[in-house]
Amino acid sequence: MKKGKVSRGQNPKILIWIALIVILVAELLVYAWCRVQYVQTGYEITEVTKENQRLKELHRKLNVEEARLRSPERIMRIARGRGVVIPDSKQVVVIP
Repeated sequence: MKKGKVSRGQNPKILIWIALIVILVAELLVYAWCRVQYVQTGYEITEVTKENQRLKELHRKLNVEEARLRSPERIMRIARGRGVVIPDSKQVVVIP
C-alpha cells in the first residue's frame, strides 16, 4: 500500500463525513436565514407600529379640526360676515 492513497475501504467513510459536513453547513445556512428573517420581521413590525401611532395622532388632530370647523359659533360668525341673518317667525313658512 502506498502512502497518500486512500484504500477502497475508507472511501465510504469519507463520503459519509463529507455528506454530514454538507448537511451541517446547509442546516447552519438555513438557521442563519431564519434568524435574519426573524429580525427583519421585527423591524417591519416596529416600523408599522410607529406608522400606526402617527396615523392615530393625525386622526385625533383631524377630529379636533373638524369639531372646530363645525362649531355653531364659527358658522354664525361667517354667516353674519356675509350678511345672513336669522329669520323672524313671520318670515318662516311651515309646509305641512
